[in-house]
Amino acid sequence: MVVFCLLFSLLIYTLNMKKNTTKKGRVRVIVFRDKKEDQWYAVALEFNIVVSGDTPEEVHYELHEAMTGYLDAVRKIKGLRDYSCLNQESEALYEKIWSALEENRRVPSPYQIAFHGFQNIYA
Repeated sequence: MVVFCLLFSLLIYTLNMKKNTTKKGRVRVIVFRDKKEDQWYAVALEFNIVVSGDTPEEVHYELHEAMTGYLDAVRKIKGLRDYSCLNQESEALYEKIWSALEENRRVPSPYQIAFHGFQNIYA
């Protein structure tokens, strides 16, 4: 039942979400700590970018830099009409964490959330 709810919420999100392009869009971002590894991570779900570091501020900054570089590289591809690289399917774990946060449910242990939200894409 949990798997069905997760897949259903992902389907609804996908249907309601406008597709990202190199000029506009938004990406879901999660900054969290894995208590077992004592490591901070920042994830850009639609880009499938994950960075790690020692503090939430560090990983948030590094994720922003990685996303900017990624978008710059995609923008340099001449004649690109397929934006699937900007609308990737993320790992199930990150989708599970996102769904829990959006539904105000408890996030699975051992994760401590520092931030979750959207990062806008501008031309």
